[in-house]
Amino acid sequence: MTQAPACPICRDATREKLSGLYDDRYGYSGLFRMFQCRACGHLHTGGQFEPRHLTRLYTQFYPRSEFSLDDFRAHEELTGWRAWWNGERSAAFRWIPRDVRVLDVGCGFGQTLAYHQARGCDAYGCEVDENIRRVAERYGLKARVGVFSAQDYESGFFDYVTLDQVVEHSTAPLTLLKGIATILKPGGRAVLSTPNPQGLLAKCFGRRWMNWHIPYHLQFFTRRSMRLAATQAGLQLVKVRTITHSQWISYQWWHVLSRPPIGSPSAFWTAKATQPFAMARLGRFISLQQRLRINKLATRILDALGIGDNRLYFLQKRG
Repeated sequence: MTQAPACPICRDATREKLSGLYDDRYGYSGLFRMFQCRACGHLHTGGQFEPRHLTRLYTQFYPRSEFSLDDFRAHEELTGWRAWWNGERSAAFRWIPRDVRVLDVGCGFGQTLAYHQARGCDAYGCEVDENIRRVAERYGLKARVGVFSAQDYESGFFDYVTLDQVVEHSTAPLTLLKGIATILKPGGRAVLSTPNPQGLLAKCFGRRWMNWHIPYHLQFFTRRSMRLAATQAGLQLVKVRTITHSQWISYQWWHVLSRPPIGSPSAFWTAKATQPFAMARLGRFISLQQRLRINKLATRILDALGIGDNRLYFLQKRG
């Protein structure tokens, strides 16, 4: 057996937490292991991906190439109590004020950039998925294609940087955070949303927790490991919130009961799979949950206890 890799955050020893993990969404082949730091609790796969491998992984396996440009819509402002009830403030971009200069690292299809522009922001984005290029060209968005690099931007240029479900994808999280600190103005903030490996569902579902999302997710932060990482990057962890979208519990059930064999895509996460599973029965179960608002109530309770599936970390650059 190969030696467990050192923790990428504090360099302390790690132990194997889970084995036999694989891409149970999009069908990328291979088995992976998850390691946990004995000191800070940080979890990581120990795998290494070069930028060219990441581009292939996201461009060919993520189902964005099927997205129609005519379906593009900017995110809208949140209003009323339903936003809280639905957990819609679980996204990092929702915490950005108007009229600021903001960079969205991992901007997906650019809906966040259009949202920020509509609110008077000077919005920039970068995305490793080549499919962002056709969206940016059509709608005039300022988006770079490729892995984030601080050298692509001026030092002290941004008021805010957001990473929505992005930091867990990084092969070098400390380098990423140091780069973000470089391009932030003194006092500027980075807002990160990322799965919570200390949540109840991660413990209950084990290796079938949907947010392991191997091999796309490589890093899983605890409060302690994020604080250590921020400090090393020249940032300060100023706030942590646990806010999870209410649909995630439904997604978890779909994910478990549509889980494919290794090397095959999931019938739930893609339109390519044909493997049979109890779709009708599961559909009735989830429909009942939604009618009774069980998923929303459960999500709000778990978040209030700090054991929901999604955390928001607010980091500030020292002045």
